[in-house]
Amino acid sequence: MKYVVLSAVLLVAPAAGARDADDDWGESAGGFRALVGATWDSQYIWRGFDVFDGEDAVHVLADLNLFDTGFGVSVVGHQSPSEWLGALQRWDGTIYYQNGVFAGESYATNFRLGFVYYYYPKPNQGRTQDLMEGQVILSWPNLLPIPGLQPSYAFAYMFPGRENRWAQTRNPDFDDNSTGMFHILMLDYAFTVPAVLRALDDHVVKLHSELVYNGGVSPYGTPVNSGLSHAVLGASTDLALTAVPGLVLTPSFYYQFSFEDSVNPDNEFWASISLKYVF
Repeated sequence: MKYVVLSAVLLVAPAAGARDADDDWGESAGGFRALVGATWDSQYIWRGFDVFDGEDAVHVLADLNLFDTGFGVSVVGHQSPSEWLGALQRWDGTIYYQNGVFAGESYATNFRLGFVYYYYPKPNQGRTQDLMEGQVILSWPNLLPIPGLQPSYAFAYMFPGRENRWAQTRNPDFDDNSTGMFHILMLDYAFTVPAVLRALDDHVVKLHSELVYNGGVSPYGTPVNSGLSHAVLGASTDLALTAVPGLVLTPSFYYQFSFEDSVNPDNEFWASISLKYVF
C-alpha cells in the first residue's frame, strides 16, 4: 500500500529528539491508512531540550490518513516511566495535509502542512503550559544525484496555547520566551541491506542528520539565545515482522551535538525502539 508518513523531528520525533516519528515518503498521499505504535527512548530529547532530566520516556502514537484527500490527524502521548501520568506528561494533537508536486522531475517536492496543539493535562509547578505550533515540512527525493540521499527542510512557529489553571505560577516571561520559530535542515540517506534473520525481509537502513536554528524559543518559557542550537546524527532500520503483516520494529540511535547552553549544555546520546502497526 502506498502512503506517506512524515512526522519529523518535529512531530515523533521523538526527532523527537531527532525525528518526532517516521519521515518516510511513499509514492503518493492517497489511500486509507491507520497507524498505531509505541516507542521507548532511553532519554527524551525534544528540539534539543532534555524533557525528563535524563530519564527514559515512552511515547504512544495513533495516526489516521484520510483516504485520497491528503488530510490526516494524529495523537502522540509522551510519558516518563518513572512518573506515569506525571506532571510533565504531554499529548500532541495534530491535523495535517500532505502531498507532492512536480512528480518525476528532479525538483519533485513532497510537502506537509500541519497544526499541532501541545496539551499538558496536569499542574507542573509552572514549568510549562499548553502550546500551539504551525509547521511546514518540505522534502526533495530526486534533487541529489545519489540514490537514497534526500534533503529536507522544516519550519515551525510555536506560541502559547490556552492558559492552564496553574498559569499564574509560571515564569512571567513565559509567553514571550515560548513564542518564535525553528528552522531545521535535514539530510537523510537510505540504503538496503540483506535481512539479518531468514524470517525477515531485506530492510532499509536510514542515516539521518539535522541542523537546528532556534529563534530564541523555549517550550518551558526560559530565556534562550537565538542561533544554531544543536545538530543531530542518527541511524535506524525498519524490521518488518513477516509473521504479522504490517507490524514493524524499528531500533534507532541518535547523538546530539549541543551548541547553545541555554537550550542544552550537554551533548546527548540516546537509543530508541519502536513497534508500529500499519493497516
